Amino acid sequence: MPKNFILSVLMLFALSNTINAQFGFSHEIGAIAGPVAFQSDYGERHDFSTNAGNTGYGIGIVHYLNFSYKAECNCYTPETFFNDHFKLRSELSYNKTELQHFGQYVDPSKTSTFANQLRAMRGSTSVTNIGMQLEFFPLSIREFTATIGSFAPFISLGGQFSFYDPQAWSELGPIGSPISTPIKYADGSWTGQGGTVWSIVTSVGTRYKLTELSDLMLDLRFQYYFSNWVDGLNPDPTRYKENRANDWNGWFNFGYIYYLQ
Repeated sequence: MPKNFILSVLMLFALSNTINAQFGFSHEIGAIAGPVAFQSDYGERHDFSTNAGNTGYGIGIVHYLNFSYKAECNCYTPETFFNDHFKLRSELSYNKTELQHFGQYVDPSKTSTFANQLRAMRGSTSVTNIGMQLEFFPLSIREFTATIGSFAPFISLGGQFSFYDPQAWSELGPIGSPISTPIKYADGSWTGQGGTVWSIVTSVGTRYKLTELSDLMLDLRFQYYFSNWVDGLNPDPTRYKENRANDWNGWFNFGYIYYLQ
């Protein structure tokens, strides 16, 4: 995992530097952080207590290619629709979420062995992401850059490569034993081994022009993983249709962006 991760980081920054060397764009760097809600096989789908309870945190560093401005000549690039409405965002981020079962199946009124096992079950997953998104700004990037106190809403779409590390345990004993493990998670339906996965990412947000060379940013991001193992659980989808969906998360970001000159 470390070797693949380092290689991915080097390829990402090599691509950014190659684009800059050939086309002469300007750069922006920043940091993001905020709460993450992880949707997985822990808890009940469409249940508020699950959505509110299975939350964690995320942090990251971001880099932007600004197509509207050339840093080396301190001048704007030729005015085109693409240059004035798009930015390319690369990102290295990390999120971690503590997980447990919520909803009607673990209600205190439920006293079956299955309900007791679900209530005692705990888990966590940590995910490291690297990838890119293309951000679209409906309003002019040039006008936003020149106006302190202005807003620049945006939407984005992209992909990421992720390294995940799930953990599972129970207050009744080791996961895997019949005493502590709900039957739906027995027989190869859980793992404590990490892995890699691709994901698609989309977000909606806005920037606020704080100073001539800095912005504040808010965005709400959704990340869909092409795997159902990111949380470490994957019960048979033909028997347990409520767990057939792949894992995904929602992340509300607060960010600070600085323009490099």
